[in-house]
Amino acid sequence: MNNGYRERLDNILRAVQKPGRYCGGEYGQVLKNKDEVKARFAFCFPDTYEIGMSNLGIRILYGALNRENDIWCERAYAPWTDMEEMMIKYDVPLTAQESGDPLSVFDIIGFTLQYEMCYTNVLNMIKLSGLPLRSCDRSDEMPIIIGGGPCSYNPEPIADFFDCFSIGEGEDALIEFTKLYIEMKENGTYNRRDFLHRAAREVGGIYVPSFYDVTYNDDGTVKAYTPIFDDIPKRITKRIMKDMDKAYFPDKVVMPYIETVQDRIMLEVYRGCIRGCRFCQAGIIYRPVREKSPEVLCKQAKCLYENTGYDEISLSSLSISDYTEIEKLTTSLLEWTDKKKVSLSLPSLRVDSFTKELMDKIATVRSSSLTFAPEAGTQRLRDVINKNVFEDDLMRAVNVAFDAGKTQVKLYFMNGLPTETSEDLEGIAKLATRVVDEYYHNPNHKKGKSPQVTISVACFVPKPFTAFQWEPQDTVDMLNEKLDYLGSCVTDRKVRYTHHEPHTSHIEAVLARGDRRLGRALELACEEGFHFDAWDEHFNYEKWLSVIDAAGLDPAFYANRRREYDEVLPWDIIDCGVTKEFLIREHKNALAEKTTPSCREKCSGCGANKLGGERSCCPQK
Repeated sequence: MNNGYRERLDNILRAVQKPGRYCGGEYGQVLKNKDEVKARFAFCFPDTYEIGMSNLGIRILYGALNRENDIWCERAYAPWTDMEEMMIKYDVPLTAQESGDPLSVFDIIGFTLQYEMCYTNVLNMIKLSGLPLRSCDRSDEMPIIIGGGPCSYNPEPIADFFDCFSIGEGEDALIEFTKLYIEMKENGTYNRRDFLHRAAREVGGIYVPSFYDVTYNDDGTVKAYTPIFDDIPKRITKRIMKDMDKAYFPDKVVMPYIETVQDRIMLEVYRGCIRGCRFCQAGIIYRPVREKSPEVLCKQAKCLYENTGYDEISLSSLSISDYTEIEKLTTSLLEWTDKKKVSLSLPSLRVDSFTKELMDKIATVRSSSLTFAPEAGTQRLRDVINKNVFEDDLMRAVNVAFDAGKTQVKLYFMNGLPTETSEDLEGIAKLATRVVDEYYHNPNHKKGKSPQVTISVACFVPKPFTAFQWEPQDTVDMLNEKLDYLGSCVTDRKVRYTHHEPHTSHIEAVLARGDRRLGRALELACEEGFHFDAWDEHFNYEKWLSVIDAAGLDPAFYANRRREYDEVLPWDIIDCGVTKEFLIREHKNALAEKTTPSCREKCSGCGANKLGGERSCCPQK
């Protein structure tokens, strides 16, 4: 690092909160000789260090890239507001954790796009790096900026700021992309445009927005995407890792200096989901299900324990209790975790597959609470969203938890779901009260503390590649009215009611369903200093409306408008593996209150089987 930067940075770190966020030097970081590598990759997480250090995807891709001798991958995170102020004051650019070098000297800068409300952080990090915001303004000497992650399945609102996007899973794709960069640099054929052209043509899953012209109808809807080259795909198909047992998984991780959101081993059990919840984007874009074997998982867990010393293992997946060999896995883990006093933890659980046997296996979890996600308060609405769980399933599950000495239960719900009525909202309060009553109905539960049921309600956001992608979001006024009504229905003192902010959900829907014209609004937001919009204390709804209006756009056009089946959607340029015909069929089933069985019960012909994969619910025929 330039000595001037280092001296100024050292002075700044004495004046900011949590300097451990910025100083680097963590145990487990990868250091390489700059003169011996051929490409330097800066992996950026557009939120705080504490959140980014807990991201499993970055841990995997950081290790996969650094396994290559000619690639050095480093990390960067969004500086908190106090640090940003000092960086601007003392002219210190955004730097990488490992080398301390400015991001502007790297060959490739990658952003993981996990949440739409972090888009302003992305632009702010580019700005703090001293690089032009728009890709068209960057020269051949500047880094290539690539995005990936779930938000890249509709990258259009931020398309103008990225050179390209990696669609799907990146373990192989990013390495192929970087190797192509190295090849063209070495043989003297590199320039930005030619490199991106070859990447779009030769590296699967690479979307280069500037190579596709977008035209619009008179009503503002998208008319067509037209490739400017004949040899690039008309639609970009996502990449997947077919055999998860052979996919890269880190045997050690970078150990933070400060407490992070998830200070534990995160064990990726499988990818995808057999369920078909009609509001859930992840359940579609990560199809098909691909499981790891218990033997591989146990080996990976033990290796990470020996290299980190963490005393907790979180079994990570979209629906952990749907893992076909959960009993064998937990038994194998407990053979050594009990002796080492390492606890097992599970994410949010499905009530229909939560059992006493599973509860016994995770009895070492320190928390006194468990989390379930009924999502809706009545069976009618649960059928609409295809949750495929029943009230009796929830009561059986909470009784298992109460029998094990748990006294706190958290229930996740959504409001504003399609076809929702006041009876559905009342049902949320009634369901929570019934959980409390279950505790007292069994005399064995009356020992210890009183039960506490927390209902957490999020506002429904219709996302791309879901059966509800054509549905409008309720207006902010409608969402607020529904939240207030639900609050009036909660009368039991043992039920705690919390909810998300509708204003944030409205802007999230605009960005999730938006097209390329929103780039101007985001550019204005960056110019006005927007950042950390995922944090309540920094989000300003009126300012968001102002920049959208200044860009000549109407937020209701994106968030609150019903879309027709034949409309060209901004994300139709992407092929996520699941067909639009399947999603239309599922939308019609939702309106008819008709459920669809899980992939394990019956194949519903979603189209993901064309991607195949070992240990998949949809093996290639």
